[in-house]
Amino acid sequence: MGDIVIFGGGSHPELVKMICENLGIHPSSVQLGKFSNGETSISVNESVREKDVYVIQSGCGHVNDCFMELLILISACKTASASRVTAVMPYFCYSRQPDIPYTAKGAPLISKSQSLDGKVGEAPLSSTLMTHRPGEDSPFKSLESAIRATAPKMNLHSSGSGTNLKKSASSSRIPMIPGGKEVGSANADAGELFNAQNAGYKLWVAQAGTLIANLLTTAGADHVITMDLHDPQFQGFFDIPVDNLYCQPIAQNYIQHRIPNYKEAVIVSPDAGGAKRATAIADALKLSFALIHKERRSQLLKGPPTTTGLPMSSKPLLTTLNAAEMQPSPSNSKYVQTTMLVGDVRNKVCIIVDDLVDTSYTITRAAKLLKDQGATKVYALLTHGIFSGDALSRISQSCIDKLIVSNSVPQQDTIEYLGKGNVDIMDVSRVFAEAIRRIHNGESISMLFEHGW
Repeated sequence: MGDIVIFGGGSHPELVKMICENLGIHPSSVQLGKFSNGETSISVNESVREKDVYVIQSGCGHVNDCFMELLILISACKTASASRVTAVMPYFCYSRQPDIPYTAKGAPLISKSQSLDGKVGEAPLSSTLMTHRPGEDSPFKSLESAIRATAPKMNLHSSGSGTNLKKSASSSRIPMIPGGKEVGSANADAGELFNAQNAGYKLWVAQAGTLIANLLTTAGADHVITMDLHDPQFQGFFDIPVDNLYCQPIAQNYIQHRIPNYKEAVIVSPDAGGAKRATAIADALKLSFALIHKERRSQLLKGPPTTTGLPMSSKPLLTTLNAAEMQPSPSNSKYVQTTMLVGDVRNKVCIIVDDLVDTSYTITRAAKLLKDQGATKVYALLTHGIFSGDALSRISQSCIDKLIVSNSVPQQDTIEYLGKGNVDIMDVSRVFAEAIRRIHNGESISMLFEHGW
């Protein structure tokens, strides 16, 4: 492997060193720095002419600075006549961005409510699930009465001259500019007038997938290697080959050898989007599977068409499910969010499987629901642990008994905060080293998808 060159960025030097040790080579010399104005400075100290170059950079830490380092390194190697430049990104940044409104902390913007510990925070909305339309068998005799009953209540403030109506806060997707001033008041600014005049506007989030792919290819990348993309279709943004490695074989190996009595455990997907990933592990190990389903719908009552003529049952459909977690919602809410557990977890060890955890809202709520339904122990098995903001504090106070995460992202802070006994690290360096070796030699890497390394 004399014509292979490996450069490491500044995001995860420990992983770069481990990959090079598995390959039996030394990482090439590169100087990374910044100018006084914040611009990235890179100096390549080795010749890469007609070499097979691999640039290892995980999309973590200061994401934009790390991504700019990667682009400049790729461009420098391509300009220096490298035969091929491959971007190795254990965690691919910008591959997961939500389509719904979110707070500054990254949590879904649903409502503000009083939490159990007395602090104000984000909490899911809820109400009962209706299975019949307004009519003779319903407490509402008409659609108008149902709308009036579920409409936001107005706060009445009596005064000497009359009654003033105070608008209640809305939890819709209308972009609200903070300030707390009433529209129409003397201090109302242009932003609040915009909120009032654009009541039908639906907030949308710009997705940067195509832009990131174009930046990498324009910089000169000929190939991309990554692991567990949040959305596998993200590969479609690229016109160059993308190898999306799987952490599944490593996770299966950990479950088999590190979790006692794993054959009695239950694999749990914290949301519907990760069901395919969790079922693949459950089927491979022949374990039970459970799913936590979150549903957000309007409180406006909806029922089946009236032309069927079939009798409607008075029992709610919710009773056919195994469990449901419902929390009180403000009277001014337009939406209801119901969290349902499908599967049996009573007196069993639960293993929550997820690909990426950032704010940790999803897995901590899932762990609480599992413990409420009788689970004896809850493991959280993750591929990419970003843990931004106060995510680690939230995990330490949650019902999660042990955290298992790969080293695709540096986890020193995680171990220091949660304690070495509460965190286990899955090593992915061998998988990436073997993928680099096979790609360099022109061999197939399909074996890594099923058996790991």
